[in-house]
Amino acid sequence: MDQARSAISNIFRGEPLTYTRFSLAQNMEGENSHVEMKLSDGDEEVGNSVGEHHDPRIVKSRRSPRSACCMIIVVLLIFLIGFMIGYLAERRRTGDQTCSQAQYSPAESSDDETPVEPQPPLDWNDLKNLLTTKITTQTFETQIKDFKSNSHEAGSEGDEKLASTAFNKFKSYGMNPWIDEHFIKVQTLHSTKSNKVTIGDTEIYTSQKGYLSYSATGTVKGSLVYAYQGRPEDFKVLMEKNINLTGSVVLVRAGQLSFAEQVANAEKVKAAAVLIYPDRKEYRNLPTNTELFGHVHLGSGDPYTPGFPSFNHTQFPPATSSGLPGILAQTITADAAKKLFTNLSGDLAPTEWSGSMDVIYRLNSASDLVQVEVNNVLVEKSIHNIFGVIKGLVDPDRYVVIGAQRDSWGPGFAKSTVGTTLLMELARAITEMKNDGYMPRRSLVFASWSAGDFGSVGATEWQEGFMSMLHLKAAAYINLDRVVLGSDKFQASASPLLYSLIGSTLNSVKAPGSSSSGTIYSTSGSEYWESSLMVPMKMDDAAYSFLSFSGIPSFSFGFIQTIQPYQYLGTAEDTQDKLYVVTNGQISIRAVAAAQVAGQMALRLTHDHLLRLDVDRYTKSLGAVIYKLRQRKSQLQASANLTLNWMASAHGDFSRAARDLMTDIQNSDLNDVAMCRLINNRIMEVEHNFLSPYVSPKEYPFRHIFFGSGEHTLQALIDHLNLLLTNPKGFNSDLLRNQFALATWTIQGSANALSGDVWEIDNEV
Repeated sequence: MDQARSAISNIFRGEPLTYTRFSLAQNMEGENSHVEMKLSDGDEEVGNSVGEHHDPRIVKSRRSPRSACCMIIVVLLIFLIGFMIGYLAERRRTGDQTCSQAQYSPAESSDDETPVEPQPPLDWNDLKNLLTTKITTQTFETQIKDFKSNSHEAGSEGDEKLASTAFNKFKSYGMNPWIDEHFIKVQTLHSTKSNKVTIGDTEIYTSQKGYLSYSATGTVKGSLVYAYQGRPEDFKVLMEKNINLTGSVVLVRAGQLSFAEQVANAEKVKAAAVLIYPDRKEYRNLPTNTELFGHVHLGSGDPYTPGFPSFNHTQFPPATSSGLPGILAQTITADAAKKLFTNLSGDLAPTEWSGSMDVIYRLNSASDLVQVEVNNVLVEKSIHNIFGVIKGLVDPDRYVVIGAQRDSWGPGFAKSTVGTTLLMELARAITEMKNDGYMPRRSLVFASWSAGDFGSVGATEWQEGFMSMLHLKAAAYINLDRVVLGSDKFQASASPLLYSLIGSTLNSVKAPGSSSSGTIYSTSGSEYWESSLMVPMKMDDAAYSFLSFSGIPSFSFGFIQTIQPYQYLGTAEDTQDKLYVVTNGQISIRAVAAAQVAGQMALRLTHDHLLRLDVDRYTKSLGAVIYKLRQRKSQLQASANLTLNWMASAHGDFSRAARDLMTDIQNSDLNDVAMCRLINNRIMEVEHNFLSPYVSPKEYPFRHIFFGSGEHTLQALIDHLNLLLTNPKGFNSDLLRNQFALATWTIQGSANALSGDVWEIDNEV
């Protein structure tokens, strides 16, 4: 201190003997910044000189009033400088803290601070109204001009052109788009050898464009058998009539089942080939020479990299999906089917099997053999998925995915063009809403998929590539494919977790084309709206893999025709003109209503503190399963020595965990970012935890015990138990016990995860 006084005294005397150096250092632990004053080496030398000589002639001189005044001014200046430096440092620290609150993660918070989420400037009603003004029929019609194409098959030049358009639009909206590339294998027609159907020397059908990708190839001959829709019960009718199906060529009608399901059912009864045609009863507006396209892979994704992403085939051992058929399959025209029916001479088909082909519908022929020749070739294609993202401010690593198929075998106007246009419209509108004050808590990912026509290949390969993180980060998937197929009725498929949100959304979106205040559907006070609007999700739905493979709550919907469903999917007739007629000229009106449904659900899932996923819905779903099993209670005990106590206990644990979650929510401060994140994590795990951990995703990709396929599902357990009544010889008690045990433990595991931490779990099962 004496040295400092001496140095300062020298300054006041006007003696430039020393200088003062200030060092600004910020505490790395996050404390307030401070100013550290150090004296120069010259200062230290002066101080030492004074301390060592002790010259008695050196005495303190009296300061003059002028010196005192100067001293006061300098002290004030030093004080002001220090104050300003400390103020700026504190402001910088506070700013950093605010930023960390806006992008909070538990690892970034300190033990003595609770991050509080900043309140957004817009409430929910503001957001709904803003979305309504952003997407109109005019903006939709302007956008769709950029995505209409008569040729955009997966991996083609037309597909790549649309991919480039999507990428550039995402970029123009201020996003940082990225590309996901895959090398996939698909079947296409042979360049010189046609697929054919003949009887003797008579050519019944020669394929020009229509075919079924992933069919087995070769040539087979067999007796012709008419099997109606190709359902298991249809084949059962034929077997009860003692009609030999082994080695036969089965003729089935398109419409009710997917092509893949029809072929799989035929293969189970040992048929040699399947011919699929559009009957005039279901396809009365389709020209009789129209060819059909589709695929017969009973699954999704690239069937030659099952369970793996097709980034590079050399990374994985040779493998094929168990869903690939081992028999031939080919689509034929209605004209060709009519010729085949004239060659049938067996028993008359059941009355309900009759169609509108102006022929007599018979079941089989024992004389003339039908020859089927399929010459499809396997080719490798490069496809590109295009992504854009609007990042969340609070939980950017939690996101809602909105996707649409971009490719199509033909024009694909209803199948892919409308959905891709709505994807871009939602990306544009929600980006603009950010400028008006929209502050998403979670992120929104917009995905334009390729190779959807071959079984959601682009979407599934992306999931396979990032499976380990998607179940932790993707809160929901919203599918925009086929959202406008008519104007009669709204219909949807979804995870039960989304049912409540769907109901509130339908109560909020204005009915398309209505000048009144009516909404799409009033679910208020109606306990039957679910049975009226919701249908099971099919395997050929692009959202199916997200739900059953990745365990992500998914939603697929659209406006449909009830009396005469849209007939042109998978044909060259899927054009804007055809859809215009079916919708009575209301394509844009219906599309905008669909955009409002998808947009409001996406905004709700990214706006609210807590995810709008109703966990209690699965309590009801589990209760429905146990109710069915109770009806077979005595058979369970007698055939496999099983009781329902164990599964009922798991159901009870899940129910209690769901109630405890609601209690935790009611007792929590929803402005507490950390608390909301913990609760949301528990909610997000529910769907994923219903994927059976006891089967391989390679062998059984759709592992969901409610919606998947395979012996691990709850439906398979019920079907197996029903064999005691329908086919006792096919019943296997050991298999049933295994199914029962693994299903129960999957449910119990989901209940445990929903409970929270391990110390919250009662392990008395």
